[in-house]
Amino acid sequence: MLFGLSLFAEFIANDKPIAVSYRGELSMPVFKFYPETAFGGDFETEAVYRDIEVQCLIKSGGLEECWDDPEGAVNAIEAGTFEGEGFSKGWMLWPVIPYAYDTTVDRPGAAPLAPNGENLLGTDDTKRDVLARVIYGFRLSILFTLIVTSLASVIGIAAGALQGYFGGWVDLIFQRVIEIWSAVPSLYIIIIMFAILGRSFWLLVFLMVLFGWMALVGVVRAEFLRARNLEYVRAAKALGVSNTVIMFRHMLPNAMVATVTMLPFIVTGTISALAGLDFLGFGLPSSSPSLGEMTLQAKQNLQAPWLAFTAFTVFAVMLSLLVFIFEGVRDAFDPRKTFS
Repeated sequence: MLFGLSLFAEFIANDKPIAVSYRGELSMPVFKFYPETAFGGDFETEAVYRDIEVQCLIKSGGLEECWDDPEGAVNAIEAGTFEGEGFSKGWMLWPVIPYAYDTTVDRPGAAPLAPNGENLLGTDDTKRDVLARVIYGFRLSILFTLIVTSLASVIGIAAGALQGYFGGWVDLIFQRVIEIWSAVPSLYIIIIMFAILGRSFWLLVFLMVLFGWMALVGVVRAEFLRARNLEYVRAAKALGVSNTVIMFRHMLPNAMVATVTMLPFIVTGTISALAGLDFLGFGLPSSSPSLGEMTLQAKQNLQAPWLAFTAFTVFAVMLSLLVFIFEGVRDAFDPRKTFS
């Protein structure tokens, strides 16, 4: 449920309105780019909806009074006492949290700022709203983990199935390749690749999959080695069924219980690896709403305990829920528990 809500983060935390009514026309800034000129402004750049001048233009229908005394005009419009030629009342529907993950909060004082009614979890050391960054960071972490886990699992299952089913030289060659590949220092490779190509989401996904697919190989290999001499496999071979069909339609379902058992460890390991890389400064781009980067800020700002408390709570809740979910998936594949 939390992940489902985070998928609509733009509707929950954003510095753009969900909907804008200007001169009777409805606009959706969350989905589309609107220049300031679309609301009676002077610039072709995107409208800054938090500026009082832009708010006045939208609420008044683009009247010239907004350039002289925008705050007074907005107050008069909201009080219902505004009068002007060509006045057309508009409105803006804001998200619950009027900040995006990269919005700088306009509050006096030195950052990081303590929690208050405007920023429920305070701000970080660049005056960005912590709650907004938690929502976006939670979504980013889960999406990253699901993508990496899915791709790594597909590759690992395929490699383990080939080893276990064919055995012999195929198994021996794969084993030697895995031994060599597992000895490669992945952290140094990631640092070198980021130094050459720059940090990006998909590059990190590629590198994590490149070094993470071996986690399931041993489990799948063992299950296929055990199952390849069972009667139903021999019967399928005697009937002329292809190796691919035998491996993935007949043998793989019987190996899924042991395979799914490893998924909670892969998921939590992926999230921990992402957080660790972000903490060290070798993870996602600095502009990304990273939970690991929030942990680094908590370390650097011990005078702001809300940062450490928020980071710890989010990681504890996220990892616990993911473990419970994948344990439920494992139990669903276990016939001993399904039919007991």
